[in-house]
Amino acid sequence: MELGMIGLGRMGGNMAQRLIRGGHRVAGFVRNAAALQEAEEKGIAPVTTLEALTNELKAPRVIWLMIPAGAAVDETIAALLPLLSADDIIIDGGNSNYKDTQRRAQMLKANRIHYVDTGTSGGVWGLENGYSIMVGGDEQVVEKLHPIFETLAPAPDKGWGRVGPSGAGHFTKMIHNGIEYGMMQAYGEGFAILRHKKEFDLDLHQVAEIWRDGSVVQSWLLDLTAAALAENPGLEGIAPYVPDSGEGRWTVAEAIDLDVAAPVITLALLQRLQSRDSEAFSNKLLSALRNQFGGHAMKKV
Repeated sequence: MELGMIGLGRMGGNMAQRLIRGGHRVAGFVRNAAALQEAEEKGIAPVTTLEALTNELKAPRVIWLMIPAGAAVDETIAALLPLLSADDIIIDGGNSNYKDTQRRAQMLKANRIHYVDTGTSGGVWGLENGYSIMVGGDEQVVEKLHPIFETLAPAPDKGWGRVGPSGAGHFTKMIHNGIEYGMMQAYGEGFAILRHKKEFDLDLHQVAEIWRDGSVVQSWLLDLTAAALAENPGLEGIAPYVPDSGEGRWTVAEAIDLDVAAPVITLALLQRLQSRDSEAFSNKLLSALRNQFGGHAMKKV
């Protein structure tokens, strides 16, 4: 198959390369000369305008978006719409909110354009290992895209699937990322406890390697933990600041809306927020209150 790709960052570029290796033709929209050359080196047919991208593809066209969630997706769709024809397909492979996806799908349906959402996991390792792809959209449309998903996945019959109608792919990826928050938090806390047991002088990398085989806590995240500890056993030079890209917040909000208790995911999100509070005003107030009611000493900076 052939497709156009908009958003040739690290993940988008890697996905394009995997598709090309699998025999697909990929045209890519790029904005600057450096990106143009890089795209060509990866085997991508680069174009510098959206009009050129749509002209590069045979109808019905398939255009894959790998751009940040939010306004950028709406703006790109608005710019593409006059250039597309009936039965063309737009795939959103970013981390869009599923409610936005449902809205966009309805709008595009009125213009006879198909919209498919693909929650995509795999990070920088996907080029070699394949991507986990959670697909939402019309069943017949997704059927046409099987060759693309089978190439991107770890195997044609593994790691991908249509999970439901429009929005279901992004919803499933949102919950996937919420679970990821909780798993990462558990690993972080467990290894912190190990590190603070000074009397045993534990080698954290060794422990991670032992757990990687035969343990009930083995996982790809543990493999990555072992790799990080091998590179930097004390994690020197890394600030204790953990960003979030939004999916954890959406997961917690959805849990509240559905009356589903999700304490682990919620607390993992709150821990990330706390990591960014350089002033830690709430903790200062706690110390001040202990001094007020009990005369307890306050540690000064």
